[in-house]
Amino acid sequence: MWIADGWKDYKVLDTSSGEKLEKWGSYVLVRPDPQVIWNTPRRVPEWKKKNGHYHRSNKGGGQWEFFDLPEQWNISYNLSELPEGENKLTFHLKPFHFKHTGLFPEQAVNWEWTSSLIRQEKEVKVLNLFAYTGGATMACAKAGASVTHVDASRGMVTWAKENAAASGLSQAPIRYLVDDCVKFVEREIRRGNHYDGIIMDPPSYGRGPKGEIWKIEERIFPLIQLCTQILSEKPLFFLINSYTTGLQPAVLSYMMNLEITRRFDGVVEADEIGLPVRGGKLVLPCGASGRWSRM
Repeated sequence: MWIADGWKDYKVLDTSSGEKLEKWGSYVLVRPDPQVIWNTPRRVPEWKKKNGHYHRSNKGGGQWEFFDLPEQWNISYNLSELPEGENKLTFHLKPFHFKHTGLFPEQAVNWEWTSSLIRQEKEVKVLNLFAYTGGATMACAKAGASVTHVDASRGMVTWAKENAAASGLSQAPIRYLVDDCVKFVEREIRRGNHYDGIIMDPPSYGRGPKGEIWKIEERIFPLIQLCTQILSEKPLFFLINSYTTGLQPAVLSYMMNLEITRRFDGVVEADEIGLPVRGGKLVLPCGASGRWSRM
């Protein structure tokens, strides 16, 4: 498992009965997590000192309950692969629909991987699809890449710009686009544009800006096939993240070997990603990633 253990501003304090207890900077949140199927005693005192609690509804969705939580606050992450003073990523956080805060902290393990590859190169063009609030975009830009950031949600793209500005990247070569990711890639094929690295973090289910329906089990493999057509002659990396139970690491590995390794050689690795629970002996699984690199 790849473990995102470089955080100072974020911690998983405990897990029990379908929920995780997290500390985001100065604030403690309780949020549901389907992986937490164990029922253990809640001895960690922060369970009773929470600032926000997302209650899942039996009918789907849910709602937040707040206890002295601001509308927005910041946390930071320092990329270990970059020099001190040039490695700080800053994120605006706020609780919004379906338990989210605007950040998936487990993805820090992939920010480290992409930035370590980019900093060894002179010029790197990266395409970040389903780019959300821009964690991967900022990590790549900090390492020296020019990034095209694509997401179907205008609100998420605006949020990503705010995060980039807070991280000192307002003048970085980042192009932000509100677009359906599949249609964007199809247009890039027609335009003849190419990228050295591609990141995709697709949802299990979603809709594009014009109502386009996305179901990951049906659409992910055709999208990988399309993306191989916009990779440069000697691409640097390809990263796929999955939070869908059916897309296990072995499935990600098979698809990437089938379409990317067969064409460009290189190496594929795939594994679960996770977050350490305070104390370090337990790790909370948080999805899977597939990584292809030419090295």
